[in-house]
Amino acid sequence: MARPITREELQAFVTRHLTAGGYYEEPLIRIGRADDPLWEEFKRPGAIGGIYRTPLEWLPEAKTVISVFGPWADEVVTTNAVDPVYPSGAWIDAYHNGGALIKQVSVTLAEWLNEAGYAAMAPAMSKEFRYVYEDGSQPDIPAGISYASNWSERHAAFVCGQGTFGLSRGIITERGMAGRFCSVVTDLELEPDARPYSGLYDYCIRCGKCAENCPPKAIRMENGKDHPPCDAWLTEMKARNGIAGCCGKCQVNVPCSRGIPNR
Repeated sequence: MARPITREELQAFVTRHLTAGGYYEEPLIRIGRADDPLWEEFKRPGAIGGIYRTPLEWLPEAKTVISVFGPWADEVVTTNAVDPVYPSGAWIDAYHNGGALIKQVSVTLAEWLNEAGYAAMAPAMSKEFRYVYEDGSQPDIPAGISYASNWSERHAAFVCGQGTFGLSRGIITERGMAGRFCSVVTDLELEPDARPYSGLYDYCIRCGKCAENCPPKAIRMENGKDHPPCDAWLTEMKARNGIAGCCGKCQVNVPCSRGIPNR
């Protein structure tokens, strides 16, 4: 028989594991319903598309989706705000090792829930997780789908009440955009959080600062982020630093870096 797990216990477990490396501040945890109708909306053309799998397609008995946002520590953000072009050493380290940490936290969280008697899994860490780059680059992925995956941490965050998208396609949370997400799907039943927004971009004030900051000019006011030039720039950055394809200039020196603008 599964033992009861409270929100407070869940928060304490994730906080202990995620903040251990010094890359993250205290995480935000938001809860969504596994059967929320919004999940199906992401399958539409123009959203993610047919490649997308809902929580119930990952785990048929699921009741809950747990979204975790780890805000970057101050040093990570402030150092990356100095040079307008190249990522700081702290940002590169955090993106590489801190990114690996938050992924592992999702696996550790799922295992902890399993041990407590619940079905749980982290879709983005599953062997069935798929990501496609340019349209047609993978023959087993339907035509017309590019730069998409069958599970999206950002879309999960939106459904669970973490925040809304910005012009750069990141999620603006109450702690801002500078950080990383992970998520777990489980049959542990928890009270879902309210979504204090209705539109995809409600928290974005369209100031254009992220577009101004973007070194490859991959973000435009008219249509947001254009993936190919961003991807090419990240490839160049990895070749330059030898560690990680990262940049982060759309997450620093912007009004949404550490909070919701105008709040």
